[in-house]
Amino acid sequence: MKTTIKNIFISFIIPILFLLIWSSVSKNVDNKVILPPIEEVVANFKNANDNFIGLGSIPSNILVSLMRVLLGYFVGVLIALPLGVLMGYKESVNKLFDNFINMFRPVPPLAWVPLVLGWFGVSSIATFAGINQGEWYVYLNNFKISMIFIIALGTFFPVLTNVVFGVKNVRKTLIDSAKVLGASEKDIFLKILLPAAAPTIINGLRTGLGIAWACLVSAEMLPGSLSGVGYLITHAYELARTDLVITGIICIGLIGAFLDFIFRFLEKKYFSWESRTR
Repeated sequence: MKTTIKNIFISFIIPILFLLIWSSVSKNVDNKVILPPIEEVVANFKNANDNFIGLGSIPSNILVSLMRVLLGYFVGVLIALPLGVLMGYKESVNKLFDNFINMFRPVPPLAWVPLVLGWFGVSSIATFAGINQGEWYVYLNNFKISMIFIIALGTFFPVLTNVVFGVKNVRKTLIDSAKVLGASEKDIFLKILLPAAAPTIINGLRTGLGIAWACLVSAEMLPGSLSGVGYLITHAYELARTDLVITGIICIGLIGAFLDFIFRFLEKKYFSWESRTR
């Protein structure tokens, strides 16, 4: 019990120091555009359901951003996961794709923006679905193809890298033993390869989601965006609402930390055996 209390106390030291420094600096600077008081940011959270600078409430913007991120994330995972398994399991597939993928891996998602805009413009899921008006148009038009592409791209490479690494590093003795005992390729793949590689794959999914969420702001800066936390931050900056910029940054940080916590919880609950086998 004492250890738990001590750990909780230690974890709060840096946040408290940060808030004290922020309060002190904001009073000395005395310029809300440079650094607003903490009270103004807290007030934004207290009135989170207000219509901020004509862009809607904080929860509604968070919801739009979250759905954009998850949509782009699932697109990236849908491509990276099966390709990574094949590249890790089949050397011929790895040789076919490895050099090509490594050529694009160092390119940051933001560098793709001009090209992506040239490809997709401001077209959205509503455009591809042929919906031009009505309630569904208003809803689906929030999900621009260019945004989904940037987020999916940020997801793709970390997921792929971890999946390939996880599958390649499954102990050969496990596979050889299964073959000796008469296991089929299907059984080896489903019952040995994937479960053994699962901790590394989960870590890749966790990293990919973190990067997808980090790509959010740059994705929501693209033309055609009219909502979302990233757009709220950008528009608030143009109006010199630094308090709202900080509010948006805190929202992104908290939600990103929560999404990361979900994966850490899954790792601890279902893959704690992996650390004990090292």
